[in-house]
Amino acid sequence: QLQPVESGGGLVQAGASLRLSCAASGRAFNNVVVGWFRQAPGKERVFVAAINWGGSRTAYADSVKARFTISRDNDRNTAYLQMNSLEPEDTAVYYCALSGLKWPSGRENDYPYWGQGTQVTVSS
Repeated sequence: QLQPVESGGGLVQAGASLRLSCAASGRAFNNVVVGWFRQAPGKERVFVAAINWGGSRTAYADSVKARFTISRDNDRNTAYLQMNSLEPEDTAVYYCALSGLKWPSGRENDYPYWGQGTQVTVSS
């Protein structure tokens, strides 16, 4: 059973950077797509970024494409979301999710395994 656990959230000022981590137990981590989603207060959860098992394919939401980078280290069973030039609009709970699909997906329903989330707050 795959269980992702997020870490790395916090409170930062606008323009700062943060790196989120998603660690997952289970031998199957090498074979899953890793996705990041976020949910801002009072809003629905939305797609942020995703990466395929080998790291050769990535996908990003338009709102973060130029600022965020998703990566993974399969030897450590960990994926990362490097977030640069953070804006107050990036404030949200960030969730890591895992999928058995072959290619990155932006659809929540494609991800059966979810973490508990980590809070990112960006002050202006």
